[in-house]
Amino acid sequence: MATSTVSPIIMRIMAASIKTSVKAASIIRDVLKTGDLGIVDKSNKNDTQIDPQTLADRSAQRCIIASLTKKFPSVKIIGEEGDSDLNVPSDWLVEDLDEAFLEQSCPSEWKDVKPEDFVIWVDPLDGTAEYTQGFVEHVTVLIGIAVKDAAVGGVIHQPFYKHPSGELGRTIWGLKGLGTGGFVPILPPTGQFIITTTRSHSNALHQQALNSFNATQTIKVGGAGFKVLQLLEGKAHAYVFATPGCKKWDTCAPEAVLEAQGGTLTDIDGNHYAYNASVEHINRKGVLATVGQDHAELVSKIPLEVRQAVGNK
Repeated sequence: MATSTVSPIIMRIMAASIKTSVKAASIIRDVLKTGDLGIVDKSNKNDTQIDPQTLADRSAQRCIIASLTKKFPSVKIIGEEGDSDLNVPSDWLVEDLDEAFLEQSCPSEWKDVKPEDFVIWVDPLDGTAEYTQGFVEHVTVLIGIAVKDAAVGGVIHQPFYKHPSGELGRTIWGLKGLGTGGFVPILPPTGQFIITTTRSHSNALHQQALNSFNATQTIKVGGAGFKVLQLLEGKAHAYVFATPGCKKWDTCAPEAVLEAQGGTLTDIDGNHYAYNASVEHINRKGVLATVGQDHAELVSKIPLEVRQAVGNK
């Protein structure tokens, strides 16, 4: 019997997400080639910054949610771009699974999870502003898999990652209890403390938090997925975002992948976010992610007044 028919549902969701992210990435590249990004502004009148959404965001989400819904109709899926038209072109519908992933053993804690315990969080194009500005290496496709409250599995696909052969696209995955794949993890350099943080969403409180670490270097990049990749690839020790703004679909997949590799991703108080279907979508208390560090010690370095102020209404 084929592995895809007997594997636990979490393994099949992961294997489907790996394949689906690749197709979504090809759609994102195809839209960019046309030169017409179909940009609309999602921000409301009280926002101080434009919140762009492109044809690529909308199309990639339709591809992902239609494909996963067809395979897992009873699993809750939440996408950044809201409700999507799931009547998609046939070539957008991904029906196969990543068989190489399915050859691995499912961790015992996930073998009997029921479909109603899952929530899949989808950011079809993380780093939209960077996509529109030409910083395409920052762009990722994020598919996060939560069981009840916890982020446990995730796929981070980089549509514009260039292999030595010139081929574009790289898929990175992580499942707690199993590990990670698709990249070579590297620990950040010793004797330094490098922070990765936002390119475009800073404020006084956020800057005060950054200053508290006395970092030897600060790397400013777009997208939560790309920031976590800085940690996984040894380019930074911590990802600091001391402001509300990112959402559950930004952090679910990155948290799962990072923690499957031994890192930690929490809010700036050191608490994990909940990812059940009824939670508020916004991450009001920012993000602190680390690898190879004492996470609690870094939480304590953020001034209490900053931690108390961030996210308070």
